[in-house]
This record gives sequence, structure tokens and C-alpha cells, in this order.
Amino acid sequence: MLCSNAVGLIKQLERTSDDTVPPYDTDNIRIVLQEMKSLYDENVEIVNSTRDHMEDAMFALKIRHRALKRNKRCLLAYLWNRLERIKEMRWQIGSILPAEMKCNFSPSEEQWLSNYNKSLASYMRTIGPNGGLNLLQNLKPPKSLYVVVRSLVDIGRIELDDGEMIVLKKDAQYMMLRSHCETLIHQGILEHVL
Repeated sequence: MLCSNAVGLIKQLERTSDDTVPPYDTDNIRIVLQEMKSLYDENVEIVNSTRDHMEDAMFALKIRHRALKRNKRCLLAYLWNRLERIKEMRWQIGSILPAEMKCNFSPSEEQWLSNYNKSLASYMRTIGPNGGLNLLQNLKPPKSLYVVVRSLVDIGRIELDDGEMIVLKKDAQYMMLRSHCETLIHQGILEHVL
């Protein structure tokens, strides 16, 4: 059936939660591209062979052309939604995504994420005083400047943004500036204690 594989790609995205990216379906994409090529080749062949009787072939040409456009829309929607999910993950987790998430990316998506990270870092350096403004901090307005956090892992000595050194031990609680611990919370090293 025409366009069934392309629609299957969209359904695959719908079945997964919005905060994950399913494995890149290279095989299905290849099948959709082959279907598009065969539809295009059939249309070209009909146009070249029936120049005198075009009105007889117009119905078949229109159906194939619409199937081509539908496949194209489905492929673009699949790729666009994957990139939107990757971008959302980047804002929620940070510039370094866990390996179990990145294993579902295609090489071109990994390259896109790398370029996006570079562009975002370059932009953040250009705004604000003292080398830029970190847009990833304070995604929600803070209620207080200091927060109580608990270390989830035993990391040892770590240098904070302002150059201060701190020793993080598992299950120890610390009162820290929100700006110092926000990225560590996103990375899963610290958790906010209520």
C-alpha cells in the first residue's frame, strides 16, 4: 500500500514518550525513499511515453504525485520531530547527553546536536557581562538564591563556576547557591532536597 511505511514512521514517534527518542529507523526510511524513487520513475516513464494521450494517464500521475508528496511530508515530520525532541533533551539535561540516549541518534543527528551546542554556546558568550550568560540556569524563576541539595554519587573534589572547590560525598547534604548546583542537578549528580 502506498505511503504505509512513511505513516509507520510517524506512528512509531507517537508510541514513544515525548522525552525520549526512538532508535533511528534507517531501514524504514530507506524503503520510503525507494518507494518515492520508483513512483517518480513511473511518472517520468508515463509522461515520456504518453505525450499524445496525457488525459488518459493524468489520474495515475496525480495519485503517484500525491503519494510522493505524502511520503515527503511524513519523512520531514519524522525528522523534524526527532530534532525537536533532541533539542528539548539538550535544554533539559545539558550539552552532554547520556550514551543510552545518544545510541538512538543517527550520525547526522549527532552532528546536528554538536552544531547546535556550538551555536548555543557561541550565542551565550555574546550576551551579558563577564563572558556571557548561561541560558540553561534558572529555567524556572528561583524562589531563593540558596538551595539544599543531596549528593547522589561520590565524586570527590569538584570545582564550581566561581573557582571554589567542594568535596561531594554520596548522601551528604549541602547548602549551595542555586547557580552553582543547577547544572549538577541536571546531570543527576545532585538532587534538590525539599
